[in-house]
Amino acid sequence: MASDPQSTANQRIVEDLVSRLRRRQLVGSRATALETLLVLRQVVSKARFSNIDQLVNVIRIVGRRLVEAQPKEHSVGNTVRKVLHHIREEYHTASERPTVQSSFSIAKFVLQGQPRKQTPIPRSETRVPLKENDPDDPDSFARVLKPVLMEAIQDVFDELETVYDNISKNAKDHIHSDEIILTLGMSRTVQSFLKSAAHYRNYTVIVAETAPSYGGREMAASLSSAGISTFLVPDSSIYALMSRVNKVILGAHAILANGGMFATSGSLLAATAARSYSTPVVVCAGQFKLTPLWNLYHEYGALDFGDPSAVLGFEEGDLVDKVDVVNPYYDYVRPELLDVFITNYGDHPPSSIYRLLKETYDDEDNEL
Repeated sequence: MASDPQSTANQRIVEDLVSRLRRRQLVGSRATALETLLVLRQVVSKARFSNIDQLVNVIRIVGRRLVEAQPKEHSVGNTVRKVLHHIREEYHTASERPTVQSSFSIAKFVLQGQPRKQTPIPRSETRVPLKENDPDDPDSFARVLKPVLMEAIQDVFDELETVYDNISKNAKDHIHSDEIILTLGMSRTVQSFLKSAAHYRNYTVIVAETAPSYGGREMAASLSSAGISTFLVPDSSIYALMSRVNKVILGAHAILANGGMFATSGSLLAATAARSYSTPVVVCAGQFKLTPLWNLYHEYGALDFGDPSAVLGFEEGDLVDKVDVVNPYYDYVRPELLDVFITNYGDHPPSSIYRLLKETYDDEDNEL
């Protein structure tokens, strides 16, 4: 019988992550995805289950707990959905065969068209039948399937670990010599992409500083130290400079089902200005940011706000009493303002995001 994760040894590690998410001690799409994956791996390795439904239920309970702790970090739910998808995939593959190897993955897991390398299995290797709800040995199902599931989870780990490199490897095909690129804020994905292109092309980057967080200052310093011609400008200059810009490259916090995205505040300004000048807008983001959600509150994007005093200090006196000050972390950028998403699995127009979601997650997991 599957154990409730709240009453198992997994409770402590789950609650630790819940606490860090709730207090915003852990932020950022990739960081939260990696931590979620670590917890799920621990949960699967310790869980007791005698059929696939019990395992899925255990993962769902943990996933729901994590998502409720911080619903604004969409990659937490995305990671849970992806693990559930892989678990079902491996289970169905195993169910199609009369026996499975107890020591290695049943399916040759394919990433980017390349089969995983597998070590030869000795002829003496015992072949263990996959049997659910075995009354004589209730743990046999879990014992046979767990090594396979661990390998599937490791594949998701590998994807997250190499996401920057896989997105950046074709950067030279998107950025050409003597171009002027505009970006804003601090995005590790965009940073890696631009630095990769600099090995092959000489180009200029204009970085908007993205007040009041001023993440653009860190980005500009990083790009400049890599030998890239970089200019740091205030956000108010974006529209005035857009006529000189060849391409806008943005990062994303979450990619939504309709092809829109949540991105650092100021992204909507940049994308709208780019549309006025027919300047292409490129988004660099890992596919783990694909979120099977539709944006129902466009005005303030992700409804995630920072300290309003960073925009207008309380010392302003009478003015503060007469206005409502908001400091949203993210803008919602509509799909029609975007041209292409560059992901670790290739380039996709906004119109193909819904199809990608269908391939990446199972419909039953849209609501955890």
